[in-house]
Amino acid sequence: MVETNIQDDILLVKLNRPNKRNALNDAIILALEKIFAQVPATVKCAIVYGEGQHFSAGLDLSELQERDAVQGLMHSRSWHRALDAIQFGKVPVIAVLHGACVGGGLELASACHIRVAESSTFYALPEGQRGIFVGGGASVRVPKLIGLARMTDMMLTGRVYRAEEGERVGLAQYLVAEGEGLAKAIELAHKIGANAPMTNYALMHILPKITDSTQEVGMMMESLTAAIAQNAPEAKSRLQDFLDGKAKKVGE
Repeated sequence: MVETNIQDDILLVKLNRPNKRNALNDAIILALEKIFAQVPATVKCAIVYGEGQHFSAGLDLSELQERDAVQGLMHSRSWHRALDAIQFGKVPVIAVLHGACVGGGLELASACHIRVAESSTFYALPEGQRGIFVGGGASVRVPKLIGLARMTDMMLTGRVYRAEEGERVGLAQYLVAEGEGLAKAIELAHKIGANAPMTNYALMHILPKITDSTQEVGMMMESLTAAIAQNAPEAKSRLQDFLDGKAKKVGE
């Protein structure tokens, strides 16, 4: 149900359950956790995408089990561990979205660092209409993308965002024509992989903590991170290349 392939220094992770619109079950969540906990050292960026007409239509409700409160808590926490392995893992992760990016699918997408949406993409959080609440991290991650008011609206009213509107409000950073998402993600992955490792690490692991902290604590973390990053030999070499006119200028 989840297939992996390494292309150059990019890990491709494909949700391959098209007959179920790539609905997410426990087996897929456990597989994702294992994959992102064991990313090979040669990989510099990863891409998550879906086979068929949809990225993911969310939690597979046909496999939803009757759970008491403690079991429900543990099930939710298993999703948190898996998606944390993506957001706070070894490499930046790009999600390629098309068709449904709904419920748990949006939770998966929001754990990735960059989202590329094709023109067929649509987003929704239908849990509010189904008498349940999000449990895979959406209440933490999605408001950071689009704001508390917009997520509240999505859950209260069942509002669906189409691709263009979703890109405008922050659900995706890139909007491309249908069928062009994976190529765009690979292009971005090569750029990301060319960054200094400390820069990518700081953006994945430190920047989220800065944004969650007070201004005073955030500023201190920024200063410490900047000092560590600029002290790396690769940073010094890149800065010297810029001063010597060997590096590309912004916009080139």
